[in-house]
Amino acid sequence: MGLLDRLAPRRNDADVPASPSVSAEDPIFATKALGKFLASLTARESRVLLDLGPVVGSNVNFFGEQLGCKIFVEDIFRDLDRHVRNGTLEDLPAFLKKRFPQDSASVDGILCWDLMDYMDKPSAQELANELTRLLRPEGALLGFFANLPPRETRYTKYIIVDEVNLKHRSYDAARGRQPILLNRDIIRLFSGLRVSDSFLLQNNLREILFRKPGYLAGEPG
Repeated sequence: MGLLDRLAPRRNDADVPASPSVSAEDPIFATKALGKFLASLTARESRVLLDLGPVVGSNVNFFGEQLGCKIFVEDIFRDLDRHVRNGTLEDLPAFLKKRFPQDSASVDGILCWDLMDYMDKPSAQELANELTRLLRPEGALLGFFANLPPRETRYTKYIIVDEVNLKHRSYDAARGRQPILLNRDIIRLFSGLRVSDSFLLQNNLREILFRKPGYLAGEPG
């Protein structure tokens, strides 16, 4: 199965950015949560994955081979950049509320990366609400959160090497990281989810794996 076969249809395929090239200079960091994210999805059938970052061809191949899943790539970093450059950040929460065409409870896994670090509070809350809506019961969401004050104005493309390693490639951003989110702030954002695992890595990145509670007994699955 080829790359384009594994990508789910987009509303505008002409807008798909090119996959980043990977250089030998890209730093590699360990990940403790990615393997658990994969494990949470392997028992499901007809899996659907939502990636909130730019298209990275090797990541699409990795998830296709590991999970055989349908992948939606919705580059919210680019949406954020556009609102910053246009001076319309106050409109971002309303935009995010209508951004995702997927049905409620239709997605098994979400790769949020470190997107929340760049959002203002109203936008972050609206995005978290939408992601919670999209997740199926027992679905998983993987998010990264900085543990140090913001420095340079750069985004990071997370390029999967294997289940325990990620390459970090920085690229230009119109908006820098916002003040760090405390654990209680993150839990409050995703109040409809529960924290399944949390790790503080040596590079001061916090990895948090969320799960959506399952159906109550007696409810249809």
